Amino acid sequence: MAVKSILFNHHTLDISYEIVNPNAKIDLIVLHGWGSNKGLMKQSFSPYMDSFRHIYIDLPGFGGSTCNLPLTTRDYARAVELLMVHLNASKDIILGHSFGGKVALILEPQVLVLVSSAGIYVPKSLKVRTKIVIFKLLKSLGLSKFREFFVAADAKALSEPMYQTFKNVVNEDFSEEFSLYGGKALLCWGAEDSATPLSSGETMKSLIKDSKLIVYSGDHYFFMKNAKDISKNIEETFLKTLEH
Repeated sequence: MAVKSILFNHHTLDISYEIVNPNAKIDLIVLHGWGSNKGLMKQSFSPYMDSFRHIYIDLPGFGGSTCNLPLTTRDYARAVELLMVHLNASKDIILGHSFGGKVALILEPQVLVLVSSAGIYVPKSLKVRTKIVIFKLLKSLGLSKFREFFVAADAKALSEPMYQTFKNVVNEDFSEEFSLYGGKALLCWGAEDSATPLSSGETMKSLIKDSKLIVYSGDHYFFMKNAKDISKNIEETFLKTLEH
């Protein structure tokens, strides 16, 4: 594991990363989801794809990486880009799980691997909408100290910069960005995923011209049991880019 300090918007971000197969010529950047870390992704994918140089990154604010200012999804992409410059890494293949999928999309790699990616807006349930209304009322009465009872599970115990970041990224709709992506895309999804439902994957498939959707049994973390097959499909997808 290594850490690189980068200057971003007059702040220093310490970015933790780990490289597997350092002498391989093709780069595979792996980005985790919200609330996760590079360790989970490495555990799943590092045994496979020996012909790729795997670069596992802790996104700012997660794992061993720091974050002391509010960020947007595009800010995350820029931070990853700055680290890639330091590592002399190419945008051959970028794999993103959940929130990491949006970051991967913005980076516009040659091959985009979306694993239960976020990025398609899913309307909130009545229960969630009601909680938002109640919290806004309490806040207007000066009772925002009760925030922890109303925020999403993904936002609890966050620092203030990360809570603001969460609010920046949680409800984005990247439909236009998906439709503009011009490379090859491999979409892998869990059939029982409730965090980023399969319908989101089907929408992305319809928006991205050169894309393939593969559905596996499992929830939002289905990839942990299916990493070998996903890896095989990534390799096949990349090989197709060399045929032209």
